[in-house]
Amino acid sequence: MAFLGKAAQRVMACRQTLSPLCRATTRCYSSQSTHTTEKSVPYEKILKQEDGLSGPTKPLPKSADVVVIGGGSLGCQTLYHLCKLGMTNVVLLERDRLTAGTTWHTAGLLWQLRPSDTEVELLAHTRNVISSELEEETGLETGWIQNGGLFIASNKQRLDEYKRLMSLGKAYGIESYVLSPAETKDLYPLMNVKDLYGTLYVPKDGTMDPAGTCTTLSRAATARGATVIENCPVTGIQVKVDDLGVKRVKAVETAHGTIQTPCVVNCAGVWATKLGEMAGVNVPLIAMHHAYVVTERIEGIQNMPNVRDHDASVYLRLQGDALSVGGYEQNPIFWNDVSDKFAFSLFDLDWDVFMQHIDGAVNRVPALEQTGIKSTVCGPESFTADHKPLMGEAPEVRGFFLGCGFNSAGMMLGGGCGKELAHWIIHGRPEKDMYGYDIRRFHHSLTNNNRWIRERSHESYAKNYSVVFPFDEPLASRNMRKDPFHQVQPCSNFSLFPFEPLTRDVLDYDYYGAYDVPKNTDYKYSEILGKEYTFDFPPHHDVIRDECLSCRNAVAVFDMSYFGKFYLTGPDAKKAADWLFTADVNKAPGSTVYTCMLNKRGGVESDLTVSRLEPSPAHLPLTPESNGEAYYLAIGGGVAQHNWSHIQAVLQDQGFRCTLIDHTEDMGMISIQGPKSRELLQEVLDSDLSNDAFPFSTHKIVNAAGHKVRAMRLSFVGEMGWELHVPKESCLPVYHAVMTAGAKYGICNAGYRAIDSLSIEKGYRHWHADLRPDDTPLEAGLAFTCKMKTSIPFLGRQALEAQKAEGLRRRIVCFTVDEKVPMFGLEAIFRNGVPVGHLRRSEFGFAIDKTIGYGYIRNPDGGVVSPDFVRSGEFTLERMGVTYKATAHLKSPFDPENKRVKGIYG
Repeated sequence: MAFLGKAAQRVMACRQTLSPLCRATTRCYSSQSTHTTEKSVPYEKILKQEDGLSGPTKPLPKSADVVVIGGGSLGCQTLYHLCKLGMTNVVLLERDRLTAGTTWHTAGLLWQLRPSDTEVELLAHTRNVISSELEEETGLETGWIQNGGLFIASNKQRLDEYKRLMSLGKAYGIESYVLSPAETKDLYPLMNVKDLYGTLYVPKDGTMDPAGTCTTLSRAATARGATVIENCPVTGIQVKVDDLGVKRVKAVETAHGTIQTPCVVNCAGVWATKLGEMAGVNVPLIAMHHAYVVTERIEGIQNMPNVRDHDASVYLRLQGDALSVGGYEQNPIFWNDVSDKFAFSLFDLDWDVFMQHIDGAVNRVPALEQTGIKSTVCGPESFTADHKPLMGEAPEVRGFFLGCGFNSAGMMLGGGCGKELAHWIIHGRPEKDMYGYDIRRFHHSLTNNNRWIRERSHESYAKNYSVVFPFDEPLASRNMRKDPFHQVQPCSNFSLFPFEPLTRDVLDYDYYGAYDVPKNTDYKYSEILGKEYTFDFPPHHDVIRDECLSCRNAVAVFDMSYFGKFYLTGPDAKKAADWLFTADVNKAPGSTVYTCMLNKRGGVESDLTVSRLEPSPAHLPLTPESNGEAYYLAIGGGVAQHNWSHIQAVLQDQGFRCTLIDHTEDMGMISIQGPKSRELLQEVLDSDLSNDAFPFSTHKIVNAAGHKVRAMRLSFVGEMGWELHVPKESCLPVYHAVMTAGAKYGICNAGYRAIDSLSIEKGYRHWHADLRPDDTPLEAGLAFTCKMKTSIPFLGRQALEAQKAEGLRRRIVCFTVDEKVPMFGLEAIFRNGVPVGHLRRSEFGFAIDKTIGYGYIRNPDGGVVSPDFVRSGEFTLERMGVTYKATAHLKSPFDPENKRVKGIYG
């Protein structure tokens, strides 16, 4: 091919014609030369060679309120936003020069639409900072170019994904259009559209210049009092232990001095893991080689939009009158020596790996067939286990914050994430819902598991351009954590064929056949997951229906062992419980209370049940020894690590003398729910289960088939039922006893997809779906969980009182659609034809036989969203560009009088 045939000679001649971005390549790498055999050299040696620099560009201060480490996109954005929020005694340390890490080789693309409402908001802030705010503040240009963005769809599923993005964009006022192949050709005449299904065009997408952006950010921060010090590698992080035994950041060490500081921000990109090790913090990311090429001049390419052809795994970035061509492959090269070396040859680009992107690019823009390569660029990108960044305060060390692991999106997410990280540092939490990025989302047993990190991060890279389906599940690192019921209920996290014994079919990760790893064949588990990848009702829709209706009409058992299970004990446990929980949990021993935990701004950090215990000698894990009050906390949503850290931080900050004991791994939990649950369990438990003897929202220690368990009368599906919290060694005998007794009642095993349907039908909130840290209980319809009529103070109370006095500016609303159409969340909500929000969560309700969705709506005029505002509007929901008439409900459409959980049927 002429495109590749010219590559070698063009690379040799590219020195004088490099673009600004490629000149940055030359600046950052001494090995950017014509010598193809040059080997990597230690980074420290490069520091001394580059421009003769051998020391920091400014004197180090003795102390700082915050030290940001890393001068790339995230470091500069975080520094700038810390200053915008009023901090001045802040320092940024860069081991080389600004943008010399991952940022120097970023493509600099900014797309406004992503399959996440939070990310859409983060991108919007980045765009605002880069396109207008910085220039207005400094008078300097950042290099922003608004040339638009074009997403390519070669099949219906891909176009459906884009239509979902378009509908979400309408809720945020983002202009976008679905174009036919002919319309795409009119917009982009050089494009081959013969194999297209359609495209999504976003006119206000664009391109950022990394060097210009970071330079302007640093100057703006410096003008506000910050100090930026380049050529100053960090050599250590000092950590101290305070009087309560808590590890905290003390100082940052360099070869040129030490800065005393209580706060470090790790924005070190591919070096973030090494920096974390200095402080005893696990940073679970992996660095991969990522490459692109810059072409010679292409006639007619000027002013064309940037292109992402996800199905061909290639992006085409406009670069003046040329294109940058790159992509994401299933066999990326691991950056194995990142801790010690960073230099490499210009020719380290592996053409065998990169060739697939060339083929995809030539197919999409045939003119590339006859276009030479001006330069090649190859550098490290850090990827994480779930394709989300690592942010927030590390659970191991207070004052150690993360801003790394951005999966090739650090430039475009940098502005929004820098702002949130700055707010996190100053105010203790971000403004937006950042749980999906919070380092505490990962269980501590995984963040130092190298196999898990490597496998999952590889899959993140390999699936970077995959269609984002509602029920996507990773294949990497399966079965690394197993609950006590795993061998009998291996599919408890999603409804497939009910609890089909698939354990034997979960195979070791095959890296998609890369690296000479034999690709798994006849992989049943993978095949079943693959069938779930749809924007229609999934193939197992009928199975989910049967599980739901069995629960509604008879009885079902759910494995809920993923719940966090903690004990709160000690002399100040009552004071801690009063402060931590919105509800009054200090009722009689034996009571169980549904409540929320809030942050200072009134946002919900978790919803949970708190059971008050009788003080007694230790019988762990069912009853802790306590010399004061004791409480048992059961927290759903798979957020045990997040909530553990949140509670510990509150206890430390308030100085409460109490202990939080984690027994999540020591106990299993099954929930038996449905009209027949009492009859069934009466045969298994040695306790009277009548309404008088065992009322709703109470708990007891009982015997189940000869084993002691804690039984709680609760429901998360809207039926009469009990949870059994069981010591790990007793789980299987208790489960088998329940199943044996339940056979004559038609018991069925049910999975988490059934829980989603049943709970939304009843109107129960699902944490981190329709209940998040940026939602208050008042907005979420959970005012009944708040002890506002008492005088008892609790965390977040002042914010709720202020919101109540002002009136709700947003409110959660239930919507039903009579047409049997699948919805999954992110669908736009219109009131009288005007967008007022989007669905956070949606499922099909089998008992009412309708699609149900929940979303927060706003008044377009900025006024209060009152019940009358909801009742008086005509609502529609938009799914993939098609609108459906919807009915709004202020109460759950299923059992609104709440009779069934009380055992009142008929």
